[in-house]
Amino acid sequence: MSEIKLVATTRTEFGKGAARRIRRAHQVPAVIYGHGEAPVHITLPGHETMLALKHANALLSIELDGKAQLAIAKDIQRDPIKPVIEHVDLLAVRAGEKVTVDIPVHVTGEAVPGTVTLVEAQTLQVEAEATHIPESVEVSIEGLEAGSSITAGDVSLPSGVTLLGDPDAAVVVVAAERLEEEPTEGEETAEEPGAEGETAAEGSTEAESAEEA
Repeated sequence: MSEIKLVATTRTEFGKGAARRIRRAHQVPAVIYGHGEAPVHITLPGHETMLALKHANALLSIELDGKAQLAIAKDIQRDPIKPVIEHVDLLAVRAGEKVTVDIPVHVTGEAVPGTVTLVEAQTLQVEAEATHIPESVEVSIEGLEAGSSITAGDVSLPSGVTLLGDPDAAVVVVAAERLEEEPTEGEETAEEPGAEGETAAEGSTEAESAEEA
């Protein structure tokens, strides 16, 4: 993915009140850290930042005071109700530098009929060059039968991308579809009051009436 340019300004006000004022101005408070440097507190344009961060692991070019700094988002705090980004933590990166990121798993294809697909891992943790982070990885389930599974080690990764974590961990599992069993004729009779019961009750009442007479 190519770099996405965002023009930032230095942030001098801090605290919840300052953050609310920034968001009311349709901007996003953020901080850039990394490479042993002191964190830099900045303000980003709200709409452009929201569009940029729709892409997983987007490579950002932060323009600040006439200088550009490459960065990726490491933590995004979103409003639980409104479509608003409340704060972004950015990790400063350099071209050729290796970074650890989580990349989304995108399932393609269809398993055989009568099965259900269970996605056990929504993301994979990998190491990749900061300027060549894949937006996602595809996992095909085309034609897989019940009982099949795909592990992290089975997933084909782009060149230069290394899997981190357990290669035997399940990513996708294909299982047989569970069908609701229809009740048998005997079960239906047992669940519903039978005509015989009603007849027996009527017969008992008639017998009692005859005795009294």
